[in-house]
Amino acid sequence: MTTSPSLTPATDTDTVLRADGVTMRFGGLTAVRGVDLTVGAGEIVGLIGPNGAGKTTFFNCLTGLYVPTEGTVSYRGTRLSRKPHLVTQAGVARTFQNIRLFANMTVLENVLVGRHTRTKEGLWSALLRGPGFKKAERGSEQRAMELLEFTGLAHKRDHLARNLPYGEQRKLEIARALASEPGLLLLDEPTAGMNPQETRATQDLVLAIRAQGIAVLVIEHDMRFIFNMCDRVAVLVQGQKLVEGTAEVVQADERVIAAYLGTPVEDVAAPDQATGPAATTDPAGPDAPDTAAEPDAADGAAPADRPAQGQTGDTP
Repeated sequence: MTTSPSLTPATDTDTVLRADGVTMRFGGLTAVRGVDLTVGAGEIVGLIGPNGAGKTTFFNCLTGLYVPTEGTVSYRGTRLSRKPHLVTQAGVARTFQNIRLFANMTVLENVLVGRHTRTKEGLWSALLRGPGFKKAERGSEQRAMELLEFTGLAHKRDHLARNLPYGEQRKLEIARALASEPGLLLLDEPTAGMNPQETRATQDLVLAIRAQGIAVLVIEHDMRFIFNMCDRVAVLVQGQKLVEGTAEVVQADERVIAAYLGTPVEDVAAPDQATGPAATTDPAGPDAPDTAAEPDAADGAAPADRPAQGQTGDTP
């Protein structure tokens, strides 16, 4: 696959994230192949593609959940660790496609969990509960309440996470991610299962996060959400980056349209291909059925139905 000309990439001085040649293989299956991507300071970059394109796998490579087979991932010029908690400590936070809250903990407690990489208190300090620990605890709680105010959840601080409506559970995941004070926030399908009003509220929240100087990389299937909000959009197809550019560039690319309709990229004729009997005659006849295969759903489609209220995971 080839990549069309993209916007001028962020320079080294303002690049928050740089992925160079990221490849992820599972045995004989190559899920991500040679993907290059940069995210600049204060940018919102969208990552789209058909189901099974490798988007979530790529996210997992960025955040240390998977160790890339090839390639490097750097944050602010420093190569990221292969351990997820060290990636978070470096300044990269994420949410998940499937909600992963602590269902039996309160809203406030879930956000406080996200503060663990920004506190210096250890085991003995927690056991002895001295003045230093109590001061750090008050500071963490104050910051957690600020984030709940920011996301509109302060009035539910004492509610169990499992009792929140679905849209508010998504907001709580974002608040918990922000608690680690990231410079880059990765959002994996943040509007999946939401109604139009909730989607607009999420868009406003992401823009407000960018206004605080936090760069955002977002996977989403809602094209209106992506194209209305993102500075740049990259398209993954069959594990490779097909095109990157502004919303206008991506929407006008015939290969992107073909990929979403299920037509293999290799079969899309170039504009300057010669036309002749061999190119224009369909041997199957004019009434032959369309046999283009639809892409398989390997990395998680946006759910057709809204998940049941309170449906959460028990691991972060």
